[in-house]
Amino acid sequence: MFIQWFQSSRIAMWLVTVIRVYVGYKWMTAGLGKLTKGFDASAFMQGAISKSTGDHPAVQGWWAAFLKHAALPAVKWFNILIPIGEFLVGLGLILGTFTVFAALMGLVMNSAFLFSGSISINGQLLLLEFLIILAAANGGRIGLDRWLMPYLQHKLTRKAKISSEPSSLQNHAV
Repeated sequence: MFIQWFQSSRIAMWLVTVIRVYVGYKWMTAGLGKLTKGFDASAFMQGAISKSTGDHPAVQGWWAAFLKHAALPAVKWFNILIPIGEFLVGLGLILGTFTVFAALMGLVMNSAFLFSGSISINGQLLLLEFLIILAAANGGRIGLDRWLMPYLQHKLTRKAKISSEPSSLQNHAV
């Protein structure tokens, strides 16, 4: 019942829009700061790896192993992907474009930051992104998704309809 209300109510639509713009602003400013001031994730990754030892590790061993053996060797890629990803998630949420996908990608990044032992605002954003995802299409109704999603749905269903029609060669016996 709550989910249905959240996905169809006008009140929920406005509530999710406020949440969406707030979360988008947080992501966009974080990404923009990293893009303009420079960003190097190696110290963050090494700090997370160091938090995986001791009596009460803040970072799980499997995540530290991923950071040490996969992420840290590819840190140059992460130095590009993280700021651009943060900026694009923020832009998508603010404009209401591909809203659910943008919120999902924000949720993935917040989860990675939480796994790395960084509490900060990540838990709050993760919960708010979950609400945006839960709202589904209602989350982008006050935004560009209002026009973009029906347009894409029309294009995709038209294309699928054309490709599922039998070709003229199949209709004629050889």
